[in-house]
Amino acid sequence: MGSFRLMGTGAWPGALFALVLILSGGGVLATDSVTPPPAARTAPATGTYGAVKVEDPYRWLEKAASPEVQGWIDAQNAYAEKVLSRYPGREKMAARVRELSLTSEQRSKPHLAGGRLFYLRLTPPQEQPVLISQSWPTGTARVLVDPNRAGGLTAVTEFWPSPSGRYVAYGTADKGTEDTVIRVVDARTGRPLPEVLRRAGGGTTPSALAWDADEKGFIYTRFPVDSVAPFNVALFHHRLGTPASQDKLHFGAGLSPYAEYALIASKDHKYVAALVMAGDGEPQSLYVREAGEWLPLLKPREGVIAGTFLGERILVIATGGSPRGRVVVVEGGTFRTLVREGDWAMRDIAPLREGFLVTEVWGADWRVRQFDKDGRFVRALPLPASGIGIDAVASDERSSEAIVAYSGWSEPGRWMRYDGATGKSNEIFALKAAADYAGVEATKIEALSKDGTRVPVTVLARRGTIPDGTAPAILYGYGGYGISVRPTFSGANLAWIERGGVYAVANLRGGGEFGEQWHLDGRLTRKQNVFDDFVAAAEALVQTRWVAPNKLGILGGSNGGLLVGAALTQRPELFRAAVGQVGIYDMLRVELHPNGAFNVTEFGTVENPDQFAALYAYSPLHRVKDGTAYPAVLLLTGENDPRVDAYQSRKMAARLQAATRSDHPVALITRRAAGHGVGASFSQRTGDRAAALIFFAGELGLP
Repeated sequence: MGSFRLMGTGAWPGALFALVLILSGGGVLATDSVTPPPAARTAPATGTYGAVKVEDPYRWLEKAASPEVQGWIDAQNAYAEKVLSRYPGREKMAARVRELSLTSEQRSKPHLAGGRLFYLRLTPPQEQPVLISQSWPTGTARVLVDPNRAGGLTAVTEFWPSPSGRYVAYGTADKGTEDTVIRVVDARTGRPLPEVLRRAGGGTTPSALAWDADEKGFIYTRFPVDSVAPFNVALFHHRLGTPASQDKLHFGAGLSPYAEYALIASKDHKYVAALVMAGDGEPQSLYVREAGEWLPLLKPREGVIAGTFLGERILVIATGGSPRGRVVVVEGGTFRTLVREGDWAMRDIAPLREGFLVTEVWGADWRVRQFDKDGRFVRALPLPASGIGIDAVASDERSSEAIVAYSGWSEPGRWMRYDGATGKSNEIFALKAAADYAGVEATKIEALSKDGTRVPVTVLARRGTIPDGTAPAILYGYGGYGISVRPTFSGANLAWIERGGVYAVANLRGGGEFGEQWHLDGRLTRKQNVFDDFVAAAEALVQTRWVAPNKLGILGGSNGGLLVGAALTQRPELFRAAVGQVGIYDMLRVELHPNGAFNVTEFGTVENPDQFAALYAYSPLHRVKDGTAYPAVLLLTGENDPRVDAYQSRKMAARLQAATRSDHPVALITRRAAGHGVGASFSQRTGDRAAALIFFAGELGLP
């Protein structure tokens, strides 16, 4: 499943997005009371798990291609349109979301190679980012790939410059499917090469690629011809100018049906290493290619989470025996600790001439530190001490310079050019926001979870706000896969904050904010800890009077959608509204569908009695109780989602609609031509954000 960020993922049905009315000059939508949602029939179906039989009356909703299911989806979209249309002020909220989204150009994914800088650039309201190349550091930007010519639903998902920067291989995917096709462009001329390599991973099995030293070919992830995606991805070798049908299997056959690859290369690309996970959220095995052979170097027990080359040495961050991480150097078939475990949790590593940079986190705070080649500390980079998160570090071991991309709650995205030789830095890019964010103030509070664990919560509100127990609030969380929720630019959330709303972010167990143990304490049979942390964060907001008791909403997507589903079924009285995006709700059937098999390492399997007991105890679909007064609920999903099947949201919506005895709506939006969020267009992202804020504003009574 991987990382999830708040972004829209599909085309909007009907007039659902109120902004459409504004742009077309349409009138005010009706505010009549909403009729009941379209009913979903029940049909006998049973799952057997050891001695436990579980009724599954909405299993028929798993068959997306069924005309009955398609008709039900259309009816649900129409109902959701009516729900959103009744909220006063919806046009103003939608317009403000769009206005705040119309920033200056946005940059992401910087890469340095061969004296050139490559990155993705989005200039709102352009639908998709374009791939840019320029001489480093002061060259003129040149567009190499513009996917917008395909209509706005095709996205550049990843790209890989060749060692000299002459070529760039890049992946694209359509309509949220993440089904990646790799092509190549000449960075000097902008001329596309004839390469079209299909089935190159994506989604559950991310794409990876490493160039040959002579730049005449590369190895890349691809599904074997006889393999059903997303299983059994392996590494193939492609020679430029030859048909994809001639690509040879290079490595990985039979390694694991759930293998996920990350590839790193030495500066001359003489050596290539593969970091291989056997399922989401797992530590990685390390293999290195030498003289055409792949040699295993480190096993999962070493807890490798990131790595890079420095000369012919491989440096990795290992968490085995050191949950906050240590830097290990691998050379000559041996490995030793170069930098010992410290007070902060190591998350990433990047090479630099005569040394390396380590990105670290502790709770909601982030930093980058420099070390020399022997592991001696040099200095901490000159970054804000609090309130920012590190988005990316781009560097090349042939240079002492690096780019550090970061942003913060009230800090639009920035790129810092850092010289490791002198310690000097200067800003080379700053996003120009569409409004003044100086009035957004971040306050840290602590929640005490059920077992006594202290959970950090960041509260965003208008500067000078005095907590008096009257404000509506949105609480966001994720808590999974070792992914750290970092401070990011508030962006369109200002539309909520500037009107007196509170926006809070919790750093829950299951993430990596305090190291690998923080992750382990929120996975498998300990997953309930994540939900307890979230509930504790909600209660802390009420107790500290940041939010009115009856004006609290919760928000999350993907694994965070599971979080929302678990919280609202375990403590329905605590929340007034909930928005779950592309979430998992049926924990007993999820592993039967492609992506679910990859998540067994994080959630567990029903085949294991202890793990089944844990899954069944919190599975949101199975915790819904008839006659319970549930909060207002909005579920969003995309029909092409390769990571979480859209039926998860369909079944949860049907069950909640049938069970609730409150007058609060339960609505489901299924976005056509949409997926999990990766590659979503500008209008899709702003549409999703507007829908969530309109829903919360109406249900929580935002002034």
